[in-house]
Amino acid sequence: MKYDFDSVIDRRNTNSEKWNVKENELPMWVADMDFKTAPEIIKSLQERLNHGIFGYSGISDAWYEAYINWWKTRHNLEMKKEELMFCTGVIPAISSIVRKLTTPNENVVIQSPVYNIFYNSIINNGCRVLESPLVYEGGAYSIDFEDLEEKLSNPQTTLMILCNPHNPTGKIWDKETLQRIGQLCAKHYVTVISDEIHCDITDPGVSYTPFASVSELCKNISITTIAPTKTFNIAGLNTAAIYVSNEALRNKVNRAINTDEVAEPNAFAVQAAVAAFNEGGPWLKELKSYIYENKQTVIDFCKKNLPDLHIVRGTATYLLWLDCSAFTKDLEDPAQLSSIIREKTGLYLCSGAIYGSCGKNFLRLNVACPRSVLLDGLDRLKRALS
Repeated sequence: MKYDFDSVIDRRNTNSEKWNVKENELPMWVADMDFKTAPEIIKSLQERLNHGIFGYSGISDAWYEAYINWWKTRHNLEMKKEELMFCTGVIPAISSIVRKLTTPNENVVIQSPVYNIFYNSIINNGCRVLESPLVYEGGAYSIDFEDLEEKLSNPQTTLMILCNPHNPTGKIWDKETLQRIGQLCAKHYVTVISDEIHCDITDPGVSYTPFASVSELCKNISITTIAPTKTFNIAGLNTAAIYVSNEALRNKVNRAINTDEVAEPNAFAVQAAVAAFNEGGPWLKELKSYIYENKQTVIDFCKKNLPDLHIVRGTATYLLWLDCSAFTKDLEDPAQLSSIIREKTGLYLCSGAIYGSCGKNFLRLNVACPRSVLLDGLDRLKRALS
């Protein structure tokens, strides 16, 4: 490999949210990689740093071109410059959009178990979370379309937040599924916010389908949030984008993010995104292979040492969704499992309960770390569950 993913970098005492833990604890929870970002990005940021003046920044043509070229060549979605807007992050974007496109007490549909901050974006804006739980059967997830339509047809439902690829299950929704979701939303006049931040972390040879690329209908009723931050581990630089083809919808979104003052970049946000999309391809290719091998390491380890632990097989993200129902059946509260593991071994995983009540028997494991660190985490998990 040209790039180094094996070196262990000490992140303690660096204001890292992930690593703000006790000395003996190993955090493998929040979706934040323990790898340095691509050297090409570091070089670009160093050049910007060396300039020495960090005044107000604007959006360059290079920023638009980087997004347009990346999504066209990698994801078969043709975007126009006027359809893209800068935002400081995907969650600021989603929260602003929910605030703008709804009135208090309206419903926003989500498919649980799903990224926990979606709940915050809905509730904090005075709306109601309307869950359409995914069906968990045979160790895999699918959509209950009958239930989904029932939730979408509610007169108080105005928005749906789609997670594509899905966090925490790692599932990539296929074109037919996305098309069916789009048709149901259009039928019931529901706008779709498609969070696609995890789209570039897929298993080698596997691609994802942008919701807006499925059909003109899907494109016309949707708002897509995208970013290089998960892919290149630069979330702290606050750089993201919103893609909206429908002009009327785009004008509302533009008003929302400007009203909330989340539409202006810091001095490094544009530079980082341009470098990532223009020069980060080779690094990403090797990263995806390394993460895939880490996933296989977990699967092989659990097959040998923890055969009762079921790993939900997703093909995207660097997160593994672990079915721990064999270990939670004797607990009064299954959600306690993550706390028990942390107390006994120092291994810090996400409790599945935060992604919705249907996740209470699950844990989420972040495998985006050097293999030696992963093996340490697996050994701790074995000790805790054994």
